[in-house]
Order: sequence, then structure tokens, then C-alpha cells
Amino acid sequence: MSVAARLQTLGIELPPLAVPAAAYVPFVQTGHLVFISGHIAKQDGKPWIGQLGTTMGTEEGKQAARAVAIDLLGTLQAATGDLDRIARIVKVVSLVNSAPTYTEHHLVTNGCSELLVSVFGPEVGSHARSAFGVAQLPMGTCVEIELVVELKP
Repeated sequence: MSVAARLQTLGIELPPLAVPAAAYVPFVQTGHLVFISGHIAKQDGKPWIGQLGTTMGTEEGKQAARAVAIDLLGTLQAATGDLDRIARIVKVVSLVNSAPTYTEHHLVTNGCSELLVSVFGPEVGSHARSAFGVAQLPMGTCVEIELVVELKP
């Protein structure tokens, strides 16, 4: 099944390429690798504000990470022109705005990881990853995620 067909089955419509909010580009390709800049969580088109362990719980954080994954896929679509060109999701790096005592960053990040596996299948979508707790993120958002993918030759 094509990636477009999987997205349609999941009821996901990819957003257009977002304009960067600072001095960077949304993606860089070098060789067969594409590096997608960090994307912040958005809800209803606005920054999804919150801190895990204080103003929001793990399930809401997981939903926010899933929303980030959809935005990342929109950027990846713009970068590649065709998501079926993806050979492998290589690495996910997730930053979770969290209280000092919060310890479920990995569960929040599952919102992104699980969606990538659903969209690309386990052979392409399974990836290495890191999930970090941080004191704050741009505009007070709850989650920021970046992505590295490998393209088919």
C-alpha cells in the first residue's frame, strides 16, 4: 500500500510547508539523508502551550507529539515530492517541555513514533530515537520534534 493510501486510510491530510519562525530552513538534504528541522506542537493552528507534569498529562502530550508528526510529514512531502521515496525513518529527536519530576517523555514521544510506523509500516517507519525533558520550548509549546530520513537511491 502506498504512503498516500495509508494516510487516507488514517484520515490524515498533510499540511503545506510551514514558513520557519526564525533563521533556519525547514529541511536540508545531503546525499540520501533529509534532516527536518524541529517542529513545535500546534493545536488548531496555534502553538500547543503546556508543560508535561504541571498543566498537561501524558495522554495529551502523546496527542501533541502525534500532531507534530503530521506536520513533519507535511514538510517531508515538500522536501521529497513523494513520501514513497522514503527508504527509512532513521532518527526521531523529541524535546518535551516538562516539570523536573516528570519521567514519561518516552510515552509522549510514542505519539510520533507510532504514527510513523502506521504511515510507513514497521520496516521503514521504525527508527532510532531520543526523548528529552527540557525546561522550556519556543513559545511555551509542550513538544518539539525533529526527524532524519533516508531516501531511496
